[in-house]
Amino acid sequence: MGQVMLRSDIDNTRAPARRTMLAKIIREQAVGRQTELVAMLRKQGYVATQSSVSRDLRGLGVAKMGDRYVLPETAVSPKNDFSTLKQFVSARLTAGTNLTVLKTAVGSAQSVAVAIDTARWPEVVGTISGDDTIFIATAGLREQRKLADRLRAIFGR
Repeated sequence: MGQVMLRSDIDNTRAPARRTMLAKIIREQAVGRQTELVAMLRKQGYVATQSSVSRDLRGLGVAKMGDRYVLPETAVSPKNDFSTLKQFVSARLTAGTNLTVLKTAVGSAQSVAVAIDTARWPEVVGTISGDDTIFIATAGLREQRKLADRLRAIFGR
């Protein structure tokens, strides 16, 4: 019975809008599985199945970079443009001399963490992100201070 209900995605009148939303999701969040994309699209009110998402990904020219989907322009040259991410960072805290914590808007932590990882700053050992929090590991106090200066310059925090 569930199959019959989901077959409404054959009516592709909303496919262009769904593709636009799919591109927005991929641009703003680190997503690596089609099932996640289906769930995110449905949450936004779009009719989506794994097969419709698969068609949309092909149609958009989406590639897989590491463990996440990327749009064609991102796959060619990853953007290290933090200006679009600045609005999502709300606070910077330190925990000891090796850990910096960034607080973000809900759902934005992964995008900011991916941008930090992609930037390959020498003072950053690695990042871990959740939904609204990023842990950034540094080798020591000197590296943490350099990171703090960089984050303050970019995010104002």
